Amino acid sequence: MAELELVCVPTRILTDNDDIVDAIVEYGGHNIGPEDIVCVAESVVAITQGNFTRPEELDVCWQARLINRFIHPDGSMASIYGMQAAMDVDGKWKVLGAFILGAIAKIFRKPGVFYAIARAASLADDVTGTMPPFDKHIVHGPKNPDKVAEKIVSRTGCYGAVVADVNDLKRSAILGTSRGIDAKKIAQLLIDNPFGNDSQMTPIVIIKNYASVSGK
Repeated sequence: MAELELVCVPTRILTDNDDIVDAIVEYGGHNIGPEDIVCVAESVVAITQGNFTRPEELDVCWQARLINRFIHPDGSMASIYGMQAAMDVDGKWKVLGAFILGAIAKIFRKPGVFYAIARAASLADDVTGTMPPFDKHIVHGPKNPDKVAEKIVSRTGCYGAVVADVNDLKRSAILGTSRGIDAKKIAQLLIDNPFGNDSQMTPIVIIKNYASVSGK
């Protein structure tokens, strides 16, 4: 009987000169079957889309400097540049408002409000947040992740595909899926972060035999 298996797919360093779907076919195509789910790390999708910024290109405003004073150094918005990059996407007043509402919500023991409102902040990888040479960049969230997932299915013939945002702190979120895929189930399967976006260079994970094991 088929068993569920997570297979990490090594690649070279992918850049904005690459197409993520082409890379999946090149490096993992031989191991992708019709019952499998193809998962790809959101930061690498964003990089191949050219959706990143160098810190020196940013004009940091006072709102970003103010908020950054209250951000934990291990947080995803640890630098003023990451905060400014998020403000350039969402708007500085929206992000400042989200921060104020988030601070009020914490008083009532309701965490996560800031990132729920300021989506660009929740999706961005700050400086040093991804693999070289992009550890010197702020990487934004991927564009049209559902569309990316559908393209993966169309090219590979797999059962489904997802764009995932997973880290080593047991945070697992699915940003985009192909049609009919249960994002919560896939997020739970990826909770231990099988991706390796640093020196491991395994930004693609194949969930083998998903369709048969899940009874679909």
